[in-house]
Amino acid sequence: MECIKILPLKHLTHFQHEQIWSARLEAGKVWNQCRDIHLEARSSSQLWPNRTDLQQATKGLYAMHSQSVQMICHTFLQNIDTTRKLRKSGVKIRYPYKTKHTYTLMWPAQAVKVTENRVILPMGRGREPLVLNLKLPEGAGACKLVFNDGYELHVTYHVDDAQESPGTRKACVDLGEIHQAAVSTDSGQAIVVSGRGIRSLKRQRSKALGEIAQKRSRCKKGSKRYRKLQKARRKVSKRYQQRIRDLRHKGTRKVINFCIEQQVGSLFVGNPHGVREKKSGRKHNQRMSNWEFGRDIQYLKEKSVKAGIQCFTGSERGTSSQCPECSHRQKPKGRQWKCKKCGFSGHRDVVGSVNMHPIAFNSKIGFPQHITYLRPGYLSRRRSSSLDTGQSCLKRRRGHKPYAGGQQSCLRKSEHQPPTCGVSQETGHRSEVAQKPILFTGLGVSLGLGELSPLAQELFTLKEFQIFFAEIQKQVDAPRGTDYRQATLDLLEQELNRLKAEKDALSASSAINQTQTHQP
Repeated sequence: MECIKILPLKHLTHFQHEQIWSARLEAGKVWNQCRDIHLEARSSSQLWPNRTDLQQATKGLYAMHSQSVQMICHTFLQNIDTTRKLRKSGVKIRYPYKTKHTYTLMWPAQAVKVTENRVILPMGRGREPLVLNLKLPEGAGACKLVFNDGYELHVTYHVDDAQESPGTRKACVDLGEIHQAAVSTDSGQAIVVSGRGIRSLKRQRSKALGEIAQKRSRCKKGSKRYRKLQKARRKVSKRYQQRIRDLRHKGTRKVINFCIEQQVGSLFVGNPHGVREKKSGRKHNQRMSNWEFGRDIQYLKEKSVKAGIQCFTGSERGTSSQCPECSHRQKPKGRQWKCKKCGFSGHRDVVGSVNMHPIAFNSKIGFPQHITYLRPGYLSRRRSSSLDTGQSCLKRRRGHKPYAGGQQSCLRKSEHQPPTCGVSQETGHRSEVAQKPILFTGLGVSLGLGELSPLAQELFTLKEFQIFFAEIQKQVDAPRGTDYRQATLDLLEQELNRLKAEKDALSASSAINQTQTHQP
């Protein structure tokens, strides 16, 4: 199996930038010539040019390596073949017609020279090669130099496929925007992988890029300020893109690991290709346009092949609007699917996954009784541990503003602190054994009752102990970044011991008074 490893090029010299830019300009001219030759053949009703015709027409005319020119010709013909197939299937699409100023640089495996920690990419006869200080994976082959808010080197390498399939069970995957994937198997098990982290990152990216675009609209195009904002935009976009791609890979990996555990041999992935056709308002249209379900399908296919699972796709139309018990159709509302006819209730995305089994495997299965909720990865330390991401805390942190009373800080908690909302960071389940937290709002400290002694748990309901919350804020005064946890616990134990002594003294005095009153 051929895989691609993406290596960012962060430390290119000025000479290397000039090398790459001049070669990209030449690559754009090669593409434009191939387009002109093909357009002339189509308009004059002649035979379309093949690989040999394009290679002969572009040979020796450009300041590039000869095999890089051939790779551009091959890519152009692949686009022509793909366009022809789509047009036959009814898709309205044009043959390549745009004029490209620059184009991606490509080298086949036989043109790439790899040493221990270097990659040498030829730039043509009489020109200096492009030398990159990179360590490529074993079995590295063809390379591609891509500009994606910064230069990246895409390297193909070979990975051996699994020799045997994990099992013979069948599973279906329902892709979504709120939940990245919902998987159900014919063994009665199901998982739901949350996509809210990806969704929030995309929202943050859109807001950040919108602020930069607003500032750039007041600048003269090409000015120094304009170029600085353009550089900032690329940096922000690149950072969010890498984080989103990381979560997508982690989410699809959890799907494949679940299929391996359940011994799945055939995996069907629904293709929601018609969701973008319906207009649903400005904000929802933006969410749909940012939904990269094609990448999820590609990642699932690649990981399935590596795991020995047979993966195929198909239409999922109508699966989310049909009851899995009585086949009644209705428009779903909310995340819980409730049938108006038979009273069935279940997770909306799992319902869509269950309804795919008759389409993919001609077999109906029962609704899973056990559903596991997963997150693609652990939450970042900059994010709140509450279910609704506390962006107000991040804004206060960036602005170095003091924390207002009555608000819980989500940034000063130590690494060993449990989630204050009682939700598992890995699975998303609400923990049944989660203990009620005690919040010290002024200090940004959250302590569970289990961390205190039995004496503290016994006296938690005392009025004096509740009043002590306000007093402890005045006693602990440490600089920013100090862990308040141990100091808070020590002060609590001291105050609780004092309260215990007073309570015992009051009990003893009351007992003595009762004894004296009953004496004759």
